[in-house]
Amino acid sequence: YDNAIEYIRKKGTPIVIKADGLAAGKGVIVATNEKEATDAVKAMMIDMVYGDAGKMIIIEECLTGEEASFLVFTDGRDIIPMPLSKDHKRVFDDDKGPNTGGMGAYSPVPGISDEMYLRIMDDIIVPVIEGLEREGYTYEGVLYTGLMITRDGPRVLEFNCRFGDPEAQPIIMRLSSDIMEIIEGVVGRRLGMVNVKWSDSASVCVVMASGGYPDKYRNGKIISGLNDVAGMDDVMVFHAGSAYNNENIVTAGGRVLGVTALGEDIGKAKEKAYEAVGKIYFDGMQYRKDIGRV
Repeated sequence: YDNAIEYIRKKGTPIVIKADGLAAGKGVIVATNEKEATDAVKAMMIDMVYGDAGKMIIIEECLTGEEASFLVFTDGRDIIPMPLSKDHKRVFDDDKGPNTGGMGAYSPVPGISDEMYLRIMDDIIVPVIEGLEREGYTYEGVLYTGLMITRDGPRVLEFNCRFGDPEAQPIIMRLSSDIMEIIEGVVGRRLGMVNVKWSDSASVCVVMASGGYPDKYRNGKIISGLNDVAGMDDVMVFHAGSAYNNENIVTAGGRVLGVTALGEDIGKAKEKAYEAVGKIYFDGMQYRKDIGRV
């Protein structure tokens, strides 16, 4: 703890404080001043707000640029990249409030060029998969790379051995192929034989969360309107913190639903997603009104 505080005072701000463990996507604090940084260290290491995940922390340089998520399928040899996606991490509009696991996402990411997309593949993804193979680890599955596109090029923020949530929702909505064929190709190490097609449409996912999230919230709130949304074209509701209770669907977590829509462009997909959100209700619900703002 003392070493962390001393390092922050020497390094200055802005600076990034991370819990060195799983914290449901909430264990990262971007501190803009020394008090925010030292408060974050105290919360993680002394108050143990993230439990064992915060026993050790990572202090990193604060990068600036365009943030994006780059996901791929791989069987350890062949790699199929997915379209880029970008999530909104802060709980309130205009990127205010604490970080969350993600309050929404969209795909594609208009600010990132095809040239940069290929550079990410060539400079980051391919070397990682090949490097794992050389070290005796055959990586099969989904590899998630969180990136910051800086003026000096792409920089890695994190790797995850899973889909992103909510980044995966708009990506999956744009998938025109059968995802089971892709999964079977990964497991059978014949991914190179699978023909994967993506829609040219854009997609936006709006997360509907429990009131109080990412702090304390109450479960068991009855969710209404889902049948109305089921009849909409190009809209899918991904369930997360929900459950059945006496024939009702009720809230059972912080992030409850990922309401996701396809559209001709980000703007059209956003309109459709919020139209669907407007049909759904549960007591105390909260969601951002600016998902898909680019």
